[in-house]
Parts: sequence; structure tokens; C-alpha cells
Amino acid sequence: MSRNPKSPAAAISASIRDRSIVLVGLMGSGKSTIGRRLAQRLGMRFADADDEIERAAGMTISDIFARFGEAHFRDGERRVISRLLGEKPMVLATGGGAFVNEETRALILQGSLCIWLDADIATLVERVGRRSHRPLLKNRDPGEVLRELAAVRNPIYAEAHIRVSSASTPHDHTVRAILEALSKWEDPKWKA
Repeated sequence: MSRNPKSPAAAISASIRDRSIVLVGLMGSGKSTIGRRLAQRLGMRFADADDEIERAAGMTISDIFARFGEAHFRDGERRVISRLLGEKPMVLATGGGAFVNEETRALILQGSLCIWLDADIATLVERVGRRSHRPLLKNRDPGEVLRELAAVRNPIYAEAHIRVSSASTPHDHTVRAILEALSKWEDPKWKA
């Protein structure tokens, strides 16, 4: 990756680059798409926790939910995220419910920089309508489900270190907003 001194990515401190950056937020907030682009801009590896869970389980998330239930899925999700956070720093996109789990949230907040991608319900509904693989939306109105999830999860997502709006603008605008937030972010406990 070339380092353009005027690029927001160039202003990211080494202390931030030495930790994984974890994206949290509701389904449809753009965690995977934005995460891939952010990782590329930062010269970091990208991982999608949902893809890693499916690889570890040898089945789709929908199949895990149907066969074993959400509690079993969340336990596996926590273990996979813990393993990933123990590896070389990366940009990690998590599933929408991962950060809601207390143990998973503690793992993320303790050892990484957590960014909440916040999007309005209309944007989320439009985005989730593009794909049909989401177990929590099965046979339900996406707007209703997302409003219910937002009411419960948004106060928990608010515990993230940084909050960035994931609006219905091109994803590169959100990536740039994240890079700008990262260039300004300081946490005294991380200073060497």
C-alpha cells in the first residue's frame, strides 16, 4: 500500500495499527463491504467472522441456527472471534448480534478498537433486501425486525470506542469517515 501523506490512512498511529479493528452494527450496516475496503486502505488483513464461523462449523449460519439454535451459534461465534483476535492485527467484521453477547463484547473492547457502523432503518432495510440469507429475517418484515433489534442493540453498540454513520452514500465515504475518526482517536491506556 502506498502511503500518501495527505491520505487519512497515513495519519493512523502505530498504536492503532498494532490492534485489530472490529466493526459492529446491525445487519446491513456494511460491516463486511466497508471492512474489506478499510483493510485494504490500512494494509491490514480482513476477516469476516460469519465466514470464519461457517468454515469452522462446515455449515451455513442459517443451518446452524435451524439445527442447533441461536445460543449454540453465539457460543461458536464467541470462540471464533476470540481466536481471530488472538492472531495478527486485522480488520474484523462481526455478525450483528456478536457484540450483544457480554463475553464477546468484553473480548472486543479489551483487545481491539471497536467501531460501530450506525445506519438508519430505511438504509438497513434497503441493504438487507438484496440478500435472503439472514435467519432473523426469515418470514418477517425486515423493517419491523430491524426496529426491534435497534431498540435493544443500539444502546449496546454505543459502548464501541468509535461511532461512524453508515449512510446510504457510497461505502468509500464511510471508509473515509472511519479513517478520519481513527486519525483523531486517542486512548491514554494505549500510549506506549
